[in-house]
Amino acid sequence: MKSFKKSITIPVLAAAMLFGCTNDNVGPGNEVNPVEIPASVSNGTSSFAFDFIHALQKAQPADENFFVSPLSLHMALGMVLNGAEKETAVEIQKALKMDAVALADLNEAYKRLVNDLPVADSKVSLGLSNSVWYRNDFSVENDFQSVLKNSFESEVTGLPFDNAAKDRINKWASDKTNGKIKQVIDEIKPNHVMFLLNALYFKGDWKTRFDSKKTQDAAFNLENGQYKNVKMMYADSDFEVGGGLDYRAVRLPYGNGQFSMTLLIPMGSASIDQVLKGITGDEWAQLNSVRMTKRGITVGLPKFTLEYSAQLKKTLQALGIERMFETSAQLGKINKVEKLMVDFVKQDAYLGVDEQGTEAAAVTTVAVGTTSAGPEASRYICDRPFGLIISENTSNTILFMGRIKNPESK
Repeated sequence: MKSFKKSITIPVLAAAMLFGCTNDNVGPGNEVNPVEIPASVSNGTSSFAFDFIHALQKAQPADENFFVSPLSLHMALGMVLNGAEKETAVEIQKALKMDAVALADLNEAYKRLVNDLPVADSKVSLGLSNSVWYRNDFSVENDFQSVLKNSFESEVTGLPFDNAAKDRINKWASDKTNGKIKQVIDEIKPNHVMFLLNALYFKGDWKTRFDSKKTQDAAFNLENGQYKNVKMMYADSDFEVGGGLDYRAVRLPYGNGQFSMTLLIPMGSASIDQVLKGITGDEWAQLNSVRMTKRGITVGLPKFTLEYSAQLKKTLQALGIERMFETSAQLGKINKVEKLMVDFVKQDAYLGVDEQGTEAAAVTTVAVGTTSAGPEASRYICDRPFGLIISENTSNTILFMGRIKNPESK
């Protein structure tokens, strides 16, 4: 008799909208609430973010932009981790840089992020949501349901897996991302038994204005030696600046300053890929703790939009997560009887930057199912390929990361 493995599809969504550049009050009050998670979790999630980017650099075409959400992917894999056992669990936990963290402590940190990130800054709107949808004839272990509800604050819903289910799941995704991610599931395959979704949504005003009257055509230098015209936006103010041996960094805060975008601008002959490869979780922590000082400067940032999509199976395998993609995956904490495996992991994203601010969205989809067996300068102008990181400052949690090689200005 043939042995079948069942697929659980886990779309994980992240959407960020970062609007407006102004020093005026943009929300109710000036309340700031620090996000406190254990240093072992904070440092681990940062290390995972840069490991993820480094692996993505190797797997994706070298001349293309990318924009992803490490936080969304980490939390999605964290949900899978809670359903995994033995070698499968060890691989996931190690890749997440959580091998020295007890699962209960990690779950508590996830719970704190779900509860505290949305209220970190009264001038920033942020939503971090999870949901689980399972085929109503598929049995889900009570303990797995409990940890998803209690630690991830996840909705858990059983329903017939038909077209109406697909529409309902996609509507949840759209609702949680303010309509930016409208579709996460194209079809529900016969062997799919579960979808796990994580949605991250962010909307905040720049703390310092980009004056639309100063926006002008400017040359953006491409890596092939050519250039293109972009709409370059400018802001003059006191910003935190710093850098490393081959890059300069400038931090652009949102709202009351709990969240910020850090721009990474290569220096000299260095490329943005070389810069990103050289930044680790430790380097990022050092940059933020001791290497940033506030100075009066001019920032130039292109006005652009991009859409991005990537299958992440090979990227995650390069990080050491292999067993969950195989027919021998050990996901018995989801269902003790059925043979389950992860079918695919992908992320879709959108990013738009203009004088009003930034609008961004990312969707990570994990499918689990059945198978048959530098120097100081007063101008920080992004007129060459650059990197960007959107993060929360007290926990140092990285929400989004991007490599912008060819911005498309409109």
